Amino acid sequence: MSQEEFPHEKDLEEKDFKKKKPETESKHDSDKTTKFDDKTDSIKNETASEESILKLQQELKTSQSKIKDLEDKYLRSEAEIQNAQRRYAKERAQLIKYESQALAKDILPAVDNLERALAVKSDDEASKQLKKGVQMTLDVLKKALTDHGIVEIKAEGAQFDPNLHQAVQAIEVEKGQPKDQVVKVLQVGYQYKDRTLRPAMVVVSK
Repeated sequence: MSQEEFPHEKDLEEKDFKKKKPETESKHDSDKTTKFDDKTDSIKNETASEESILKLQQELKTSQSKIKDLEDKYLRSEAEIQNAQRRYAKERAQLIKYESQALAKDILPAVDNLERALAVKSDDEASKQLKKGVQMTLDVLKKALTDHGIVEIKAEGAQFDPNLHQAVQAIEVEKGQPKDQVVKVLQVGYQYKDRTLRPAMVVVSK
């Protein structure tokens, strides 16, 4: 048999190489595609991670803002509670300090009536004895008032003070007499500690 009928070994190798070559190229292309996909996945993962970080940062910022608001509300509530406690303590101290004020106001009309009774002239012995009893009663009441910090306002001859005196009449001053001076007391006034319980009703010079 001639050599032409049997292919040369070299030719067979070339044919085999040509057949195998497309497989190699196909595998190479596949590797490229895989690497591209891997890079794409990596980019997607990085993007997802960045989005997650941004979301967490936003959530953190929101949480910090809520915490700050709660702290502000707590501080305001604490301040309001302290102010309320101070007001309560002050009001309680005022009530304790001036606890006898209402009672004193109720007693003063009785004192006025006893003083008017003593101003009436008495000629007979019975009237004198009655006035003596009235005077004793008045003294007891006035002592009780004084013991509780309720005292008469000094008015006659004093300079007129609108915080202590109530002018119900004004008269022309005589020569050498100072103006705005109390010349007569129509009703006794009283002070309760540092308060004017009732101003004195007076006549003032003008």
